Amino acid sequence: MAMDKVDVLIIGGGISGLASAWWLARSGLSVEVWEASERPGGKIMSTRQDGYLTERAASMVLNFRPEVAELVREAGLEPEKTTRLPAAESRRYLLQQGRLNALPMRLGAMVASPLWSLRGKLRLLAEPFILSSGRADEPVSEFITRRLGHEVLDKAMGPFVAGMLAADADQASAAAVLPRLVALEQRYGSIGAGILVNRLLRKRTASTTETFSFRGGMGTLVEALAKTPGINLRTGHAAEELVRLRDSWQAAATTPQGQRAVTAQHVIVTTPAPAAAALVDSLDSELAELLRGIDYAAVAVVHTGLTRDAVGHPLDGTGFLAPKKESAALTGNLWMSTLFPDRAPPGKVLLTSYLGGARAPQVADWDDDHLVNEALEMLRPLIDLKADPEMVRIDRHREALPLYHGAYQARMQAIAARLQHIQGLHLEANYKGGVSVRDRLACGHAVASKILRAQQWPSIERKRREETERPGAKATCPIESMDAAIK
Repeated sequence: MAMDKVDVLIIGGGISGLASAWWLARSGLSVEVWEASERPGGKIMSTRQDGYLTERAASMVLNFRPEVAELVREAGLEPEKTTRLPAAESRRYLLQQGRLNALPMRLGAMVASPLWSLRGKLRLLAEPFILSSGRADEPVSEFITRRLGHEVLDKAMGPFVAGMLAADADQASAAAVLPRLVALEQRYGSIGAGILVNRLLRKRTASTTETFSFRGGMGTLVEALAKTPGINLRTGHAAEELVRLRDSWQAAATTPQGQRAVTAQHVIVTTPAPAAAALVDSLDSELAELLRGIDYAAVAVVHTGLTRDAVGHPLDGTGFLAPKKESAALTGNLWMSTLFPDRAPPGKVLLTSYLGGARAPQVADWDDDHLVNEALEMLRPLIDLKADPEMVRIDRHREALPLYHGAYQARMQAIAARLQHIQGLHLEANYKGGVSVRDRLACGHAVASKILRAQQWPSIERKRREETERPGAKATCPIESMDAAIK
């Protein structure tokens, strides 16, 4: 069996693996990515059907991190970006008492909104005066109720956690799911005070927040990262074994051409938790058990394309979220043709419904007709749907998103503690650090930076010498550049 040697082996060619590979390859390391399927990107995939552009999973990037902006720019994706259309910037809707009510996206407008009762508004305004008394791994429901009241939980945060994260607010860890809000309380004693301070300091400390996708959909991001010079992407490579050698790693995979093995200084495992557990079991059974304890939610995505005159609602927003008491299975609906251009043919609209999650696991067993009927039955009275869709596409994910439920922070701390004893092994998937594309790109940056700081890399030194020796070339240091990006 042939044995190749690389600086870093990445097992898993989803967005986490590709992002990690991009940051490493641009610094001069030799990087190989193993992907078990025949295509990279994991769940991210854009599909054209009858003139409609649908997303199998992630549909956009909501970014406020400078390293993510750097990746998009340096990967040559800036010309491919498509920003949110003006019609989708002002509001999101909330399903309440069988009707869609506008949920403003700015704090002041939220306080003035008729969504809240007088009592709810007074409770919201009292937030700065509430003492900080949260416990470790406090559930989202307890954190939000304690700080902002029951109405904000029922009408905003509960639907958000279910619709965006497929999770249950009663079980999800606030520190894991709402890290920025928890950090504001811990640092300033109040969410409101923290927001005010951050706004005052925004010109000096915060980056621009923007929502965007790409021409051709989110698959454009995957394609660009996969084609990065220096990344050796190997599809059809199913990792089977990891062995720690004296000062390196040896990994074996099953491929269409037979067994293949490589040695690497560092290995990054970016597969879902169950697959990662199987790989590390022989190295650390306790680590494997911690990974097996991470649960996933099943989600079905129903895309419907309709003529514009078949929908009576103005569709003047991003879409709507549905609280559990209003809808058992449908957690939300995105108005994709309002969000971004070219998602539907002229004179038509594309609506994407999300069903299932932690609150409706039974959805995973529904057939296609059941899924479509459930989505349409909910949509008809809400958006004045007057005709059946001309295009339907269904995407199913039995393990859509990891659930940050229970004592999740403690679990992550225990995993980190186990990894400290396994030199050169890194776990970097969406069960750690956030599930959004923004989070995955940022976490890829962080793990690459950690590896770059770990040792002096001969390949980086060779690249530096080659660039320095070229006539007129200036000396550069990729490690210093990476560190500067971190700061």
